[in-house]
Amino acid sequence: MMRALYAGVSGLKTHQTKMDVIGNNIANVNTVAFKSSSTAFSEIMYQNMSGASGATATKGGVNAKQIGLGVTTGSTSINISSPGATQTTGDGWDLRITGDSFFVVNNGSENLFTKAGAFYVDGAGNLATKANGYNVMGWQVDPDTGEIRKDTVSVLNIMNEKNLTSPPEATTQATVSGVLDIHNKQVNSDNGYTLSLSFYDGLGYIYTAKFAVKAIDSEEKNYSVELTDITDSTNRSILNDYAAQNNLTLNEAKANLFGAETNVTRNFKMAQGFTWVSQTVIRDKDNNELTYNDADKTYSNGTVTYSVTDVFGVTGNQVQQFNVNNITQVGTSANYAHTDQIIGYELDYNQGGINPGTFNYIGTAGNNSVGFNMGALGTQFQNINIDFSTSTCYENGDNCTLDLVKGDVSKLNGAGKKLGDLTGLNVAEDGRIFGTYDNGNTTLLGQIAVAVFANPSGLEKLGDNCYRTTLNSGDFDGIGQEITADGGKMTSGVLEMSNVDLSTEFTEMITTQRGFQANSRIITTSDTLLEELVNLKR
Repeated sequence: MMRALYAGVSGLKTHQTKMDVIGNNIANVNTVAFKSSSTAFSEIMYQNMSGASGATATKGGVNAKQIGLGVTTGSTSINISSPGATQTTGDGWDLRITGDSFFVVNNGSENLFTKAGAFYVDGAGNLATKANGYNVMGWQVDPDTGEIRKDTVSVLNIMNEKNLTSPPEATTQATVSGVLDIHNKQVNSDNGYTLSLSFYDGLGYIYTAKFAVKAIDSEEKNYSVELTDITDSTNRSILNDYAAQNNLTLNEAKANLFGAETNVTRNFKMAQGFTWVSQTVIRDKDNNELTYNDADKTYSNGTVTYSVTDVFGVTGNQVQQFNVNNITQVGTSANYAHTDQIIGYELDYNQGGINPGTFNYIGTAGNNSVGFNMGALGTQFQNINIDFSTSTCYENGDNCTLDLVKGDVSKLNGAGKKLGDLTGLNVAEDGRIFGTYDNGNTTLLGQIAVAVFANPSGLEKLGDNCYRTTLNSGDFDGIGQEITADGGKMTSGVLEMSNVDLSTEFTEMITTQRGFQANSRIITTSDTLLEELVNLKR
C-alpha cells in the first residue's frame, strides 16, 4: 500500500517535469531559432517478491514476482535537426543558417554555438549577436593573396580602419569610339574637334586631358590628333607646370607626353568610305548596258567583255574612278564601293580587306593604339594606352560623335578609380562578407565559419540561444568549416524562428494533465485504503 503511494508521488513528479518542458516550449514559441525539447519517462526499479524458477521433470517454471516502484524522467531530448519557419526582416545582418551547422560565437572566455543569426556590427566594428553582444567568429583575409585563410577562428572585425576605404587605381587604358564625319566644321577648323579624357592618378585624384582632332586630307581620310592641355580638378594646367619645371617649351612638353610622328601630333587614317546611290545601270562608251557575270567576275555588253579593272580602274585598296576610256561617266568613284553590292551586282573583289568607313591605323600602319606617356609627370601616374580601333568614318549629317573615355570598353578594365568610401556590406550564401565602395570596388572582408557536431542533440543548452559542447556531442576543433561543406547555406535578411509545434505541445499537455490527474488518484485511493485499515480498530 505504501508502495502505491510513493509510485503515485513519482508519477506526479515526472508528469510535472514533463509539464515544465512543455511550458518552456510554449513560452519560446516566438524565440529566434529556439529548438523544442521532449521528455521520455523511465521505470525506476522493481522489488522482487520471489525469483523466477526453471522447469523440472515434474512441473513447470515460475516467473518472478516483481512490483514496480514508480517512474522517473528518463531523458529530455532537443529536436535540433528540425528547422523552424522563416521570418523575413530585411536586415542584411539577420542570417538564417540551414543544415546541421551552428554559428560560432565567443562570450569573452569560450566559444559557444548558436542557430540564432540575429547579428549587428558593434561600436568596435566587430560582428556580434544582438541579444548578448557575443562576438561572431570566422576566418580572416590573407593580406598577401586576398583570399580567405582558413585557420583558427577569430573575431570578425569588419568595420576596421583598413576596410573603411578602398585603394584608388591609376587609369591605364582609354578608348576612342564614335563617328568622324569628314564634313564636320570643327574637324576642318584650325582648332579642330575636341576630345576630353578624364583619368585618375595612383592617388585617386582626377585630371582632364584635352586633345584636338584635325583633318589633314579629308578626302583621303587622313587626320591628326594633338594634345592641347592637361588640367587638374581645380582647372590648373598640369601641362604648363610640367613644361616650366623641366625647362621645356609647350610643344616639347606635348611631344614628351604624347610622342608624335610629326612635331606634336599623331597622325591617323580612316579606311576609305563610300556613299551608296540608286544607280542601277553601267553603260559603255557606246551606251550599251553592261551585265555583270559573277562566274568570271567580268562585265559584258553582249559583244565586248570588260574586267573589273576595265570598269573601275582599281589601284591599291580602293576604287579611284570609273575608267572613262570604256565607260560612260555615271558618277564619281566615291559613290561606289568594290567590296560589297555595286549597283545591283555582287562583286568578290577585296584586295586590301579593309571595310569601308572603319578605322585603319594610327601612326604606323597596323597600329590600333597610341601611348599617352603620363608616367613622365610623376610616379603617381601611369602611362595610358589609347585605343582608336572602334572609331569609324561615315557620312553622319556633318556631325562628329567621336568620344574619348577612360578604360578598355571591350575588356572593361584600366579605367582607374578614385579612393572609395565604404557604402555597404553583404553576406554571401557561403558566409563570405563583402564590402562595396563608391568607386565601384567590391572587396572580400572575411568569412563566417560554422561548427558541425557528430551528435548535435548532445549539446548543452545555456540560455541566450547558445549551446556548449559536452562529452557526448563531440568537440569543436577551433577551426570549423564552410557552411556549404555539408550542403547548407546562409540567407541574408531572414531569421529562423522557433520549431515549436503548438498543436503537438497542446496535445502533450492534455495527456500530461490526465497522467498527473491519474497519479493523484492513486494517492487518494491509497489513502482511502489506509483509512479503512485504521478503521479496523474502532
